[in-house]
Amino acid sequence: MNKELIINSGSSGVEIALLEEKSLVELHKEKSDTSFAVGDVYLGKVRKIMPGLNAAFVDVGYEKDAFLHYLDLGPQIRSLNKLTQLTLQGRIKSPSLDRFRLEKDIEKTGKISNVLTTGQQILVQVAKEPISTKGPRLSSELSLAGRYLVLVPFSNRISLSQRIKSIDERKRLKRLIQSIRPENFGVIIRTVAENKKVADLNNDLTSLVVKWETSFQKLHKASPPLKIVSELDRTSAILRDVLNESFNSIIINDKTLYDDTRNYLNSIAPDKTKIIKFYNGKKPIFENFGIDKQINNSFGRIVTIRSGIYLIIEHTEALHVIDINSGHRVNKENSQEENALSVNLEAAAELARQLRLRDMGGIIVIDFIDMKLASNRRKLYQKLKEEMAKDRAKHTILPPSKFGLVQITRQRVRPEMNVKNAERCPVCSGTGEIRPSLIYIDDLENNLRYLIQDQNEKNLTITLHPFLYAHLTKGLKSIQVQWFLKYKRWIKLKPDSTYNLLEYHFLNKNLDEIKM
Repeated sequence: MNKELIINSGSSGVEIALLEEKSLVELHKEKSDTSFAVGDVYLGKVRKIMPGLNAAFVDVGYEKDAFLHYLDLGPQIRSLNKLTQLTLQGRIKSPSLDRFRLEKDIEKTGKISNVLTTGQQILVQVAKEPISTKGPRLSSELSLAGRYLVLVPFSNRISLSQRIKSIDERKRLKRLIQSIRPENFGVIIRTVAENKKVADLNNDLTSLVVKWETSFQKLHKASPPLKIVSELDRTSAILRDVLNESFNSIIINDKTLYDDTRNYLNSIAPDKTKIIKFYNGKKPIFENFGIDKQINNSFGRIVTIRSGIYLIIEHTEALHVIDINSGHRVNKENSQEENALSVNLEAAAELARQLRLRDMGGIIVIDFIDMKLASNRRKLYQKLKEEMAKDRAKHTILPPSKFGLVQITRQRVRPEMNVKNAERCPVCSGTGEIRPSLIYIDDLENNLRYLIQDQNEKNLTITLHPFLYAHLTKGLKSIQVQWFLKYKRWIKLKPDSTYNLLEYHFLNKNLDEIKM
Protein backbone atom coordinates (compact mmCIF):
# COMPACT_ATOMS: atom_id res chain seq x y z
CA MET A 1 0.00 0.00 0.00
CA ASN A 2 1.38 3.38 -1.04
CA LYS A 3 1.27 6.08 1.63
CA GLU A 4 1.87 9.80 1.22
CA LEU A 5 2.09 12.58 3.77
CA ILE A 6 1.14 16.05 2.49
CA ILE A 7 1.98 18.83 4.97
CA ASN A 8 0.58 22.33 4.61
CA SER A 9 2.21 24.93 6.88
CA GLY A 10 0.47 28.29 7.25
CA SER A 11 0.28 31.25 9.61
CA SER A 12 -2.40 29.60 11.78
CA GLY A 13 -0.62 26.26 12.12
CA VAL A 14 0.14 23.01 10.30
CA GLU A 15 -2.31 20.75 8.45
CA ILE A 16 -1.20 17.16 7.85
CA ALA A 17 -2.96 14.87 5.36
CA LEU A 18 -2.21 11.15 5.25
CA LEU A 19 -3.12 9.47 1.96
CA GLU A 20 -3.36 5.74 1.33
CA GLU A 21 -3.55 4.88 -2.37
CA LYS A 22 -4.38 8.58 -3.04
CA SER A 23 -7.37 8.41 -0.66
CA LEU A 24 -7.45 10.77 2.34
CA VAL A 25 -7.60 8.67 5.53
CA GLU A 26 -6.26 10.99 8.24
CA LEU A 27 -6.32 14.77 8.67
CA HIS A 28 -4.53 16.47 11.53
CA LYS A 29 -4.48 20.16 12.41
CA GLU A 30 -1.85 21.51 14.75
CA LYS A 31 -2.49 25.13 15.75
CA SER A 32 0.44 27.41 16.46
CA ASP A 33 -0.84 28.13 19.97
CA THR A 34 -1.50 24.50 20.98
CA SER A 35 0.00 24.03 24.44
CA PHE A 36 -1.33 20.64 25.57
CA ALA A 37 -0.54 17.47 23.64
CA VAL A 38 -0.95 13.80 24.49
CA GLY A 39 2.35 12.58 25.94
CA ASP A 40 3.44 15.87 27.56
CA VAL A 41 4.67 15.48 31.15
CA TYR A 42 3.96 18.25 33.69
CA LEU A 43 4.85 19.04 37.24
CA GLY A 44 1.39 19.81 38.60
CA LYS A 45 -0.16 20.70 41.93
CA VAL A 46 -3.12 18.85 43.43
CA ARG A 47 -5.91 21.41 43.81
CA LYS A 48 -8.74 19.26 45.14
CA ILE A 49 -9.33 15.65 46.22
CA MET A 50 -12.77 14.27 45.28
CA PRO A 51 -13.39 11.12 47.42
CA GLY A 52 -16.78 10.53 45.79
CA LEU A 53 -15.16 10.27 42.35
CA ASN A 54 -11.98 8.68 43.76
CA ALA A 55 -10.13 11.28 41.74
CA ALA A 56 -8.20 14.54 42.02
CA PHE A 57 -8.14 17.80 40.11
CA VAL A 58 -4.62 18.96 39.27
CA ASP A 59 -3.36 22.37 38.15
CA VAL A 60 -1.11 21.97 35.11
CA GLY A 61 -1.53 25.50 33.78
CA TYR A 62 -4.74 24.97 31.79
CA GLU A 63 -7.74 27.26 32.39
CA LYS A 64 -9.63 24.29 33.85
CA ASP A 65 -8.01 21.91 36.32
CA ALA A 66 -7.01 18.57 34.81
CA PHE A 67 -8.65 15.31 35.93
CA LEU A 68 -6.67 12.45 37.49
CA HIS A 69 -8.52 9.26 38.50
CA TYR A 70 -7.19 6.73 40.98
CA LEU A 71 -7.07 4.03 38.30
CA ASP A 72 -4.74 6.27 36.24
CA LEU A 73 -2.19 6.72 39.05
CA GLY A 74 -0.26 3.58 38.11
CA PRO A 75 0.83 0.91 40.63
CA GLN A 76 4.16 2.65 41.31
CA ILE A 77 2.80 6.15 42.06
CA ARG A 78 4.49 6.12 45.50
CA SER A 79 7.89 5.52 43.88
CA LEU A 80 7.26 8.36 41.42
CA ASN A 81 6.19 10.71 44.21
CA LYS A 82 9.24 9.76 46.27
CA LEU A 83 11.66 10.43 43.41
CA THR A 84 9.87 13.70 42.56
CA GLN A 85 10.05 15.04 46.13
CA LEU A 86 13.68 14.03 46.62
CA THR A 87 14.63 15.71 43.33
CA LEU A 88 12.66 18.88 44.13
CA GLN A 89 14.45 19.09 47.47
CA GLY A 90 17.85 18.60 45.83
CA ARG A 91 18.54 15.40 47.74
CA ILE A 92 18.98 13.37 44.54
CA LYS A 93 21.37 14.55 41.83
CA SER A 94 20.80 11.73 39.32
CA PRO A 95 17.40 10.41 38.22
CA SER A 96 18.92 7.04 37.34
CA LEU A 97 16.80 4.21 38.74
CA ASP A 98 19.56 1.56 38.91
CA ARG A 99 19.92 1.86 42.69
CA PHE A 100 16.55 3.39 43.43
CA ARG A 101 14.47 1.40 45.89
CA LEU A 102 10.94 0.96 44.58
CA GLU A 103 8.01 1.38 46.93
CA LYS A 104 5.22 -1.16 47.32
CA ASP A 105 2.48 -1.10 44.63
CA ILE A 106 -0.73 0.64 45.60
CA GLU A 107 -3.94 -1.42 45.90
CA LYS A 108 -6.10 -1.63 42.80
CA THR A 109 -9.22 -0.86 44.84
CA GLY A 110 -7.68 1.76 47.11
CA LYS A 111 -8.66 5.37 47.84
CA ILE A 112 -6.95 8.35 46.22
CA SER A 113 -6.98 10.21 49.55
CA ASN A 114 -4.53 7.59 50.86
CA VAL A 115 -2.06 8.42 48.08
CA LEU A 116 -2.39 12.15 47.32
CA THR A 117 -3.02 15.24 49.42
CA THR A 118 -4.24 18.72 48.53
CA GLY A 119 -1.32 21.00 47.62
CA GLN A 120 1.01 18.11 46.78
CA GLN A 121 3.36 18.49 43.82
CA ILE A 122 3.07 15.57 41.41
CA LEU A 123 4.36 14.47 38.01
CA VAL A 124 1.56 13.74 35.53
CA GLN A 125 1.27 12.97 31.81
CA VAL A 126 -1.46 14.18 29.45
CA ALA A 127 -3.57 11.17 28.43
CA LYS A 128 -6.31 13.16 26.66
CA GLU A 129 -6.19 16.69 25.33
CA PRO A 130 -8.78 19.23 26.52
CA ILE A 131 -12.09 18.35 24.82
CA SER A 132 -15.11 20.67 24.75
CA THR A 133 -15.54 22.15 28.24
CA LYS A 134 -13.34 19.52 29.93
CA GLY A 135 -9.74 20.02 30.98
CA PRO A 136 -6.97 17.52 30.12
CA ARG A 137 -7.22 13.91 31.35
CA LEU A 138 -4.07 12.87 33.19
CA SER A 139 -2.13 9.75 34.12
CA SER A 140 0.76 9.25 36.55
CA GLU A 141 1.89 6.04 34.87
CA LEU A 142 4.53 7.82 32.80
CA SER A 143 5.82 6.51 29.47
CA LEU A 144 8.22 7.91 26.88
CA ALA A 145 7.61 6.83 23.28
CA GLY A 146 10.44 6.21 20.82
CA ARG A 147 10.60 4.87 17.30
CA TYR A 148 10.75 1.18 18.23
CA LEU A 149 10.20 1.13 22.00
CA VAL A 150 8.23 2.79 24.77
CA LEU A 151 10.07 3.33 28.08
CA VAL A 152 8.05 2.85 31.29
CA PRO A 153 9.86 4.01 34.48
CA PHE A 154 9.36 2.15 37.79
CA SER A 155 8.59 -1.15 36.09
CA ASN A 156 10.52 -4.28 35.19
CA ARG A 157 8.00 -5.66 32.72
CA ILE A 158 8.59 -6.26 29.00
CA SER A 159 5.48 -6.14 26.77
CA LEU A 160 5.15 -6.71 23.03
CA SER A 161 2.74 -5.36 20.45
CA GLN A 162 -0.05 -7.85 19.71
CA ARG A 163 0.47 -7.16 15.99
CA ILE A 164 3.80 -9.01 16.07
CA LYS A 165 2.47 -12.48 15.30
CA SER A 166 5.63 -14.59 14.85
CA ILE A 167 6.37 -16.56 18.03
CA ASP A 168 10.09 -16.79 17.16
CA GLU A 169 10.30 -13.04 16.56
CA ARG A 170 8.49 -12.31 19.85
CA LYS A 171 10.96 -14.51 21.73
CA ARG A 172 13.92 -12.86 19.97
CA LEU A 173 12.77 -9.33 20.76
CA LYS A 174 11.98 -10.14 24.38
CA ARG A 175 15.38 -11.78 24.85
CA LEU A 176 17.21 -8.80 23.27
CA ILE A 177 15.40 -6.19 25.36
CA GLN A 178 15.93 -8.22 28.53
CA SER A 179 19.68 -8.09 27.89
CA ILE A 180 19.88 -4.30 27.38
CA ARG A 181 17.04 -3.02 29.60
CA PRO A 182 18.19 -0.77 32.52
CA GLU A 183 17.09 -1.76 36.01
CA ASN A 184 13.65 -0.48 37.10
CA PHE A 185 12.66 0.51 33.56
CA GLY A 186 9.91 -1.41 31.79
CA VAL A 187 9.77 -1.56 28.00
CA ILE A 188 6.92 -1.88 25.49
CA ILE A 189 8.11 -3.19 22.12
CA ARG A 190 6.26 -1.50 19.25
CA THR A 191 5.14 -3.16 16.01
CA VAL A 192 7.82 -1.37 13.92
CA ALA A 193 10.52 -3.10 16.00
CA GLU A 194 9.79 -6.37 14.21
CA ASN A 195 12.94 -7.78 12.51
CA LYS A 196 15.07 -4.80 13.63
CA LYS A 197 18.69 -5.26 14.67
CA VAL A 198 19.79 -5.06 18.29
CA ALA A 199 21.83 -1.92 17.52
CA ASP A 200 18.70 -0.06 16.37
CA LEU A 201 16.77 -1.11 19.46
CA ASN A 202 19.67 -0.25 21.77
CA ASN A 203 20.06 3.23 20.24
CA ASP A 204 16.35 3.89 20.67
CA LEU A 205 16.39 2.67 24.27
CA THR A 206 19.49 4.71 25.12
CA SER A 207 17.96 7.90 23.67
CA LEU A 208 14.81 7.37 25.76
CA VAL A 209 16.81 6.88 28.98
CA VAL A 210 18.79 10.05 28.21
CA LYS A 211 15.50 11.89 27.58
CA TRP A 212 14.21 10.73 30.98
CA GLU A 213 17.37 11.81 32.80
CA THR A 214 17.64 15.15 30.97
CA SER A 215 14.00 15.98 31.63
CA PHE A 216 14.32 15.22 35.33
CA GLN A 217 17.06 17.81 35.66
CA LYS A 218 14.37 20.46 35.17
CA LEU A 219 12.82 19.46 38.50
CA HIS A 220 15.60 20.99 40.61
CA LYS A 221 14.01 23.93 42.48
CA ALA A 222 11.06 23.90 40.04
CA SER A 223 7.58 25.11 40.93
CA PRO A 224 4.30 23.96 39.36
CA PRO A 225 2.77 24.21 36.85
CA LEU A 226 5.75 23.39 34.61
CA LYS A 227 6.13 21.28 31.46
CA ILE A 228 8.90 18.74 32.07
CA VAL A 229 8.74 16.61 28.90
CA SER A 230 7.38 17.87 25.61
CA GLU A 231 5.96 15.39 23.13
CA LEU A 232 7.11 15.68 19.53
CA ASP A 233 5.22 18.05 17.26
CA ARG A 234 2.35 16.38 15.42
CA THR A 235 4.33 15.98 12.18
CA SER A 236 7.24 14.17 13.82
CA ALA A 237 4.90 12.10 16.01
CA ILE A 238 3.00 10.86 12.94
CA LEU A 239 6.26 10.00 11.20
CA ARG A 240 7.48 8.15 14.28
CA ASP A 241 4.25 6.16 14.61
CA VAL A 242 3.26 5.34 11.03
CA LEU A 243 6.43 5.48 8.92
CA ASN A 244 7.12 2.15 7.25
CA GLU A 245 8.33 0.67 3.98
CA SER A 246 5.09 1.54 2.16
CA PHE A 247 5.70 5.30 2.49
CA ASN A 248 6.72 6.67 -0.88
CA SER A 249 6.64 10.46 -0.42
CA ILE A 250 6.45 13.24 2.16
CA ILE A 251 5.72 16.63 0.60
CA ILE A 252 6.05 19.88 2.59
CA ASN A 253 5.44 23.47 1.50
CA ASP A 254 7.48 25.21 4.23
CA LYS A 255 11.29 25.28 3.99
CA THR A 256 11.94 25.45 7.75
CA LEU A 257 9.55 22.58 8.47
CA TYR A 258 11.03 20.68 5.52
CA ASP A 259 14.54 20.99 7.02
CA ASP A 260 13.36 20.05 10.53
CA THR A 261 11.44 17.02 9.25
CA ARG A 262 14.37 15.92 7.12
CA ASN A 263 16.71 16.12 10.13
CA TYR A 264 14.28 14.17 12.31
CA LEU A 265 13.79 11.52 9.62
CA ASN A 266 17.54 11.26 9.23
CA SER A 267 17.77 10.38 12.93
CA ILE A 268 15.10 7.64 12.90
CA ALA A 269 15.26 6.28 9.33
CA PRO A 270 18.21 7.66 7.30
CA ASP A 271 17.32 5.51 4.29
CA LYS A 272 13.97 7.33 4.00
CA THR A 273 15.27 10.92 3.69
CA LYS A 274 15.12 10.69 -0.10
CA ILE A 275 11.32 10.53 -0.06
CA ILE A 276 10.99 14.05 1.45
CA LYS A 277 10.23 16.71 -1.16
CA PHE A 278 9.82 20.45 -0.94
CA TYR A 279 6.75 21.90 -2.70
CA ASN A 280 6.95 25.42 -4.15
CA GLY A 281 4.22 25.28 -6.79
CA LYS A 282 1.89 28.17 -7.61
CA LYS A 283 -1.27 26.39 -6.44
CA PRO A 284 -1.87 25.81 -2.71
CA ILE A 285 -0.44 22.40 -1.83
CA PHE A 286 -3.76 20.86 -0.74
CA GLU A 287 -5.49 22.07 -3.90
CA ASN A 288 -2.67 20.79 -6.10
CA PHE A 289 -2.93 17.25 -4.70
CA GLY A 290 -6.74 17.18 -4.67
CA ILE A 291 -6.98 17.14 -0.88
CA ASP A 292 -9.29 20.16 -0.64
CA LYS A 293 -11.83 18.37 -2.81
CA GLN A 294 -11.60 15.20 -0.72
CA ILE A 295 -12.05 17.22 2.48
CA ASN A 296 -15.16 18.92 1.09
CA ASN A 297 -16.58 15.57 0.01
CA SER A 298 -15.74 13.70 3.23
CA PHE A 299 -17.03 15.99 5.97
CA GLY A 300 -20.59 16.96 6.68
CA ARG A 301 -23.77 15.23 7.69
CA ILE A 302 -24.13 13.30 4.41
CA VAL A 303 -21.18 11.48 2.83
CA THR A 304 -21.71 10.04 -0.65
CA ILE A 305 -19.70 7.19 -2.18
CA ARG A 306 -19.16 7.11 -5.95
CA SER A 307 -21.48 4.15 -6.44
CA GLY A 308 -24.39 6.14 -5.01
CA ILE A 309 -24.31 4.70 -1.48
CA TYR A 310 -24.37 7.38 1.19
CA LEU A 311 -23.79 7.63 4.93
CA ILE A 312 -25.73 9.93 7.27
CA ILE A 313 -23.62 10.85 10.31
CA GLU A 314 -25.24 12.33 13.41
CA HIS A 315 -23.55 13.35 16.65
CA THR A 316 -25.03 13.44 20.15
CA GLU A 317 -23.46 14.16 23.52
CA ALA A 318 -23.32 10.45 24.39
CA LEU A 319 -22.57 8.74 21.07
CA HIS A 320 -22.28 8.95 17.29
CA VAL A 321 -24.95 7.41 15.04
CA ILE A 322 -24.31 6.45 11.41
CA ASP A 323 -27.02 5.28 9.00
CA ILE A 324 -26.12 3.36 5.82
CA ASN A 325 -28.31 4.00 2.75
CA SER A 326 -28.12 2.24 -0.61
CA GLY A 327 -29.25 5.30 -2.61
CA HIS A 328 -29.91 4.10 -6.15
CA ARG A 329 -27.34 1.28 -5.92
CA VAL A 330 -29.53 -1.68 -6.90
CA ASN A 331 -28.56 -4.61 -9.11
CA LYS A 332 -31.72 -6.11 -10.56
CA GLU A 333 -30.03 -9.45 -11.21
CA ASN A 334 -29.27 -9.95 -7.50
CA SER A 335 -31.63 -10.76 -4.66
CA GLN A 336 -32.40 -8.24 -1.93
CA GLU A 337 -30.05 -10.11 0.43
CA GLU A 338 -27.19 -10.00 -2.10
CA ASN A 339 -27.74 -6.29 -2.72
CA ALA A 340 -27.77 -5.59 1.02
CA LEU A 341 -24.50 -7.49 1.52
CA SER A 342 -22.84 -5.69 -1.40
CA VAL A 343 -23.91 -2.26 -0.10
CA ASN A 344 -22.88 -3.05 3.48
CA LEU A 345 -19.41 -4.31 2.50
CA GLU A 346 -18.71 -1.19 0.44
CA ALA A 347 -20.07 1.07 3.19
CA ALA A 348 -17.89 -0.69 5.79
CA ALA A 349 -14.71 0.45 4.01
CA GLU A 350 -15.91 4.06 3.88
CA LEU A 351 -17.07 3.87 7.48
CA ALA A 352 -13.62 2.82 8.70
CA ARG A 353 -12.08 5.68 6.70
CA GLN A 354 -14.54 8.17 8.19
CA LEU A 355 -13.72 7.15 11.75
CA ARG A 356 -10.00 7.68 11.12
CA LEU A 357 -10.49 10.86 9.13
CA ARG A 358 -12.76 12.57 11.66
CA ASP A 359 -10.98 10.92 14.61
CA MET A 360 -14.38 10.02 16.05
CA GLY A 361 -14.19 8.46 19.50
CA GLY A 362 -16.40 7.07 22.23
CA ILE A 363 -19.43 4.95 21.31
CA ILE A 364 -20.38 4.64 17.64
CA VAL A 365 -23.58 2.87 16.52
CA ILE A 366 -23.97 1.98 12.83
CA ASP A 367 -27.29 1.00 11.27
CA PHE A 368 -26.41 -1.24 8.33
CA ILE A 369 -29.02 -2.54 5.89
CA ASP A 370 -30.76 -5.58 7.38
CA MET A 371 -29.47 -9.00 6.34
CA LYS A 372 -31.33 -12.19 7.24
CA LEU A 373 -28.48 -14.67 6.76
CA ALA A 374 -26.06 -15.09 9.68
CA SER A 375 -23.29 -15.94 7.20
CA ASN A 376 -23.66 -12.52 5.56
CA ARG A 377 -23.54 -10.78 8.95
CA ARG A 378 -20.29 -12.65 9.64
CA LYS A 379 -18.87 -11.46 6.31
CA LEU A 380 -19.72 -7.87 7.25
CA TYR A 381 -18.13 -8.29 10.68
CA GLN A 382 -14.94 -9.70 9.13
CA LYS A 383 -14.80 -6.87 6.58
CA LEU A 384 -15.15 -4.29 9.35
CA LYS A 385 -12.33 -5.88 11.35
CA GLU A 386 -10.06 -5.93 8.27
CA GLU A 387 -10.71 -2.26 7.49
CA MET A 388 -10.42 -1.14 11.13
CA ALA A 389 -7.12 -3.01 11.50
CA LYS A 390 -5.51 -0.06 9.66
CA ASP A 391 -6.63 2.25 12.49
CA ARG A 392 -3.95 3.11 15.07
CA ALA A 393 -6.53 4.08 17.72
CA LYS A 394 -7.60 1.35 20.15
CA HIS A 395 -11.06 0.09 19.27
CA THR A 396 -13.53 -2.73 19.91
CA ILE A 397 -16.11 -3.97 17.40
CA LEU A 398 -19.16 -6.00 18.38
CA PRO A 399 -20.73 -8.39 15.80
CA PRO A 400 -23.87 -7.16 13.99
CA SER A 401 -27.11 -7.73 15.88
CA LYS A 402 -30.10 -9.32 14.17
CA PHE A 403 -31.37 -5.77 13.59
CA GLY A 404 -28.25 -4.90 11.57
CA LEU A 405 -26.75 -2.67 14.27
CA VAL A 406 -22.99 -2.66 14.86
CA GLN A 407 -21.47 -1.06 17.96
CA ILE A 408 -17.91 0.24 18.03
CA THR A 409 -15.96 1.86 20.82
CA ARG A 410 -12.93 3.85 19.69
CA GLN A 411 -10.28 5.56 21.76
CA ARG A 412 -10.59 9.33 21.90
CA VAL A 413 -7.55 11.32 23.03
CA ARG A 414 -8.08 14.51 21.01
CA PRO A 415 -11.10 16.61 20.01
CA GLU A 416 -12.94 15.23 16.98
CA MET A 417 -11.84 16.67 13.64
CA ASN A 418 -14.64 18.89 12.38
CA VAL A 419 -14.41 20.70 9.04
CA LYS A 420 -17.20 23.02 8.01
CA ASN A 421 -17.81 22.25 4.35
CA ALA A 422 -20.89 24.33 3.58
CA GLU A 423 -20.73 27.50 1.48
CA ARG A 424 -23.02 30.50 1.68
CA CYS A 425 -25.78 30.25 -0.92
CA PRO A 426 -25.17 32.91 -3.61
CA VAL A 427 -28.90 32.97 -4.41
CA CYS A 428 -30.37 33.59 -0.96
CA SER A 429 -27.60 35.95 0.24
CA GLY A 430 -26.52 33.69 3.05
CA THR A 431 -29.87 32.77 4.56
CA GLY A 432 -29.45 29.08 3.61
CA GLU A 433 -26.61 26.62 2.94
CA ILE A 434 -25.78 24.31 0.04
CA ARG A 435 -23.25 21.57 -0.45
CA PRO A 436 -19.83 22.72 -1.75
CA SER A 437 -19.74 23.58 -5.45
CA LEU A 438 -16.51 21.58 -5.82
CA ILE A 439 -18.42 18.30 -5.62
CA TYR A 440 -21.57 19.26 -7.56
CA ILE A 441 -20.16 18.08 -10.91
CA ASP A 442 -19.31 14.71 -9.33
CA ASP A 443 -22.88 14.42 -7.99
CA LEU A 444 -24.29 15.39 -11.37
CA GLU A 445 -22.17 12.74 -13.12
CA ASN A 446 -23.14 10.07 -10.55
CA ASN A 447 -26.81 10.70 -11.39
CA LEU A 448 -26.01 10.78 -15.10
CA ARG A 449 -24.18 7.43 -14.89
CA TYR A 450 -27.13 5.92 -13.05
CA LEU A 451 -29.64 7.07 -15.70
CA ILE A 452 -27.51 5.83 -18.61
CA GLN A 453 -26.09 2.57 -17.27
CA ASP A 454 -28.80 1.40 -14.86
CA GLN A 455 -31.96 2.95 -16.33
CA ASN A 456 -30.81 2.86 -19.97
CA GLU A 457 -32.21 6.33 -20.65
CA LYS A 458 -31.63 7.65 -24.19
CA ASN A 459 -31.62 11.20 -25.56
CA LEU A 460 -31.03 12.80 -22.19
CA THR A 461 -31.14 16.58 -21.78
CA ILE A 462 -29.85 18.49 -18.77
CA THR A 463 -31.26 21.92 -18.03
CA LEU A 464 -29.06 24.02 -15.78
CA HIS A 465 -27.89 27.51 -14.83
CA PRO A 466 -25.78 29.33 -17.51
CA PHE A 467 -22.73 29.33 -15.22
CA LEU A 468 -22.85 25.54 -14.90
CA TYR A 469 -23.50 25.30 -18.64
CA ALA A 470 -20.39 27.37 -19.38
CA HIS A 471 -18.27 25.24 -17.03
CA LEU A 472 -19.39 21.97 -18.67
CA THR A 473 -18.94 23.13 -22.27
CA LYS A 474 -15.76 25.22 -22.20
CA GLY A 475 -12.75 24.04 -24.24
CA LEU A 476 -12.13 21.36 -26.87
CA LYS A 477 -11.91 18.70 -24.15
CA SER A 478 -14.91 19.95 -22.20
CA ILE A 479 -16.65 17.83 -19.59
CA GLN A 480 -19.53 17.40 -22.07
CA VAL A 481 -17.09 15.92 -24.62
CA GLN A 482 -15.56 13.68 -21.93
CA TRP A 483 -19.03 12.35 -21.14
CA PHE A 484 -19.57 11.56 -24.82
CA LEU A 485 -16.31 9.59 -24.98
CA LYS A 486 -17.10 7.74 -21.75
CA TYR A 487 -20.78 6.88 -22.28
CA LYS A 488 -20.92 6.87 -26.12
CA ARG A 489 -23.92 9.22 -26.02
CA TRP A 490 -24.21 12.93 -26.58
CA ILE A 491 -25.77 14.65 -23.58
CA LYS A 492 -27.65 17.81 -24.53
CA LEU A 493 -27.15 20.78 -22.22
CA LYS A 494 -29.67 23.60 -22.07
CA PRO A 495 -28.98 26.79 -20.06
CA ASP A 496 -31.84 28.35 -18.11
CA SER A 497 -31.24 31.71 -16.42
CA THR A 498 -34.25 31.26 -14.13
CA TYR A 499 -32.46 28.45 -12.24
CA ASN A 500 -30.37 29.15 -9.15
CA LEU A 501 -26.61 28.84 -9.51
CA LEU A 502 -26.25 25.09 -8.86
CA GLU A 503 -29.67 23.88 -9.96
CA TYR A 504 -30.07 21.26 -12.70
CA HIS A 505 -32.74 18.84 -13.95
CA PHE A 506 -32.72 15.77 -16.20
CA LEU A 507 -35.24 15.52 -19.07
CA ASN A 508 -36.06 12.38 -21.07
CA LYS A 509 -36.54 12.16 -24.84
CA ASN A 510 -40.07 13.60 -24.43
CA LEU A 511 -38.58 16.51 -22.43
CA ASP A 512 -40.38 15.33 -19.32
CA GLU A 513 -38.46 15.79 -16.08
CA ILE A 514 -36.93 12.67 -14.55
CA LYS A 515 -37.39 12.69 -10.79
CA MET A 516 -34.19 11.72 -8.95
